Amino acid sequence: MNATNKSLLTKYSFIKWQHANLFKNAAVFLVGIFSIMAMLSHPVLAAPCFDNAQSAYNYLLTQEAAQSQARTQTSININRATEAELVGLDGVGSSKAQAIILYREMFGGFKSVDELTKVKGIGAKTVEKNRRRLSVQD
Repeated sequence: MNATNKSLLTKYSFIKWQHANLFKNAAVFLVGIFSIMAMLSHPVLAAPCFDNAQSAYNYLLTQEAAQSQARTQTSININRATEAELVGLDGVGSSKAQAIILYREMFGGFKSVDELTKVKGIGAKTVEKNRRRLSVQD
């Protein structure tokens, strides 16, 4: 290989390397832009600014009360509920939610809310705490 060919090969390799880095940098830049846009559109980050701590505290209390009210007013059909929905019940964690779903799959749908006590780990107290939110539909 003569000097001219080596020079062209080196020049071509350098250009190829530059293009690869250009695409890599552009991809990183775009991912960064989309990440920033996603963060800025998040409701927590879009919360209003406050001039004092008491106003911020009152705002947070109001938000928490609204979320709590939404949770307590949502009716859950125990014959169709997902694990995530069941975990929203008082006294029901992930393992109990999975047990409810497993019981439902093994024995069929529940005929009444009280049948929920047949699931291991779910007692009458748990059913009573959640009764107003529970429903049985097919």
